Amino acid sequence: MARMSISNTPKTATIDDASAIGHTLARAFDDDPMMRWFFPDDATREAGLGRYFATIFTRQYVRHGVCEHTPAAAAYWVPPGAQDKAVPDAETIKELTAILGDQASLFQQAVEAAAGHGPQEPHWYLAVLGADPAVQGQGHGAALLRSGLAKADADGLPVYLESSKPSNLPVYEHFGFTVLGEIQLPGGGPTLWAMRRAPRPTSGAA
Repeated sequence: MARMSISNTPKTATIDDASAIGHTLARAFDDDPMMRWFFPDDATREAGLGRYFATIFTRQYVRHGVCEHTPAAAAYWVPPGAQDKAVPDAETIKELTAILGDQASLFQQAVEAAAGHGPQEPHWYLAVLGADPAVQGQGHGAALLRSGLAKADADGLPVYLESSKPSNLPVYEHFGFTVLGEIQLPGGGPTLWAMRRAPRPTSGAA
């Protein structure tokens, strides 16, 4: 029997989607090197990731970013001018510390290391993009990526991201990203690849 596909049309996420999005991204990032570094216990990783992604969605990105999802994927974007607002406040840090446990200090060091390589020019930032492996090949992640890139192109601005999974680099390069450099996370952590995509002219421009 053929596998039934589900709609991959992006929709704006609301606070009510936090739990479902957390579960989706937990599955999406189960094999991600950085997330395995933050959540090394196989038995508790999925639950921890679910709480982590739901927390940063609820407290940061749904408030100050542009969050979209399909039934099996989600993306967190930060538009220009909102980068300062989207950083974790004291209460968010407290919640994340409880979720991360012994790995909390490594997480804080990683955030600081990545922030130190952030661009100075106005830009859109792709903070999180993930799709449930069960729908691989059905275009859920690509649909969300195209949607965000279209917004950046409409603003005439570049897009930045950090990828922690080497196999994702060719995917992003297919969409016009280039690698700017590597960021070695402290404490023996994995490598991040900083990537930039230049803006493209929008169709129908005068």
